[in-house]
Amino acid sequence: MDELDGRLIDLFSADPRIGVLEASRRLGVARGTVQARLDKLAATGVVTGWGPDLSPAALGHPVTAFLTLEIRQETSGGGHDAVAQHLAAIPEVLEAHTITGAGDLWVRVVARSNADLQRVIDHVLDDARIVRSSTVIALATQVPYRVLPLARAVADGP
Repeated sequence: MDELDGRLIDLFSADPRIGVLEASRRLGVARGTVQARLDKLAATGVVTGWGPDLSPAALGHPVTAFLTLEIRQETSGGGHDAVAQHLAAIPEVLEAHTITGAGDLWVRVVARSNADLQRVIDHVLDDARIVRSSTVIALATQVPYRVLPLARAVADGP
């Protein structure tokens, strides 16, 4: 990434519905340059999507929790991938990561209320490969998920 890529990402982050022609006008570069840069950023996986960012709270799920799961250590037909497949079928599971430390998987979930959170946790635990779970409820989001500051730092160089 270079400085132009950084400016392009900033522009589309601030105004995701801007067209390529308008972006080229604002950046002072040719339309083909903007299109080529966008194609390159998408092809290399830097830009992973153009869809809208959604708010679970606005969708009626204001409670966020983080589950640390310990899974049964099996050598046949189980493990992380099978549990991940189970988790992917639960709409309230927003993401799951294999981790180091006390647990095996870290899972971010949302729920309609604290009472509904119990239903979500029960659904997550409805897999015999999960041995134990611990849950932490998020009280507030201090720094939301973001990548733009990292992209800016990369574009600005060392």
